[in-house]
Amino acid sequence: MINNKQAAAYAKPHTMSGKAVTVEANPGKGKDMSVLNNARASIGRITSQEQPGTKTSGIKMRGTGAATKGLMSRGPMA
Repeated sequence: MINNKQAAAYAKPHTMSGKAVTVEANPGKGKDMSVLNNARASIGRITSQEQPGTKTSGIKMRGTGAATKGLMSRGPMA
């Protein structure tokens, strides 16, 4: 049996407690990256916006030995 029914036959989106779910135009934080003016698009060497600077903060790792690519850990270190 195939369950291809009209959309009205199915339950509307809801939470586990049965409350209605709302949809936001820009979920998350920061700029709406679905708008082309906010996106950092590039074609070859031409870029629409300046690239962010290099992150220099972090924690020096131990036990890297003869590492050649980097000794810093970045991100939240709990």
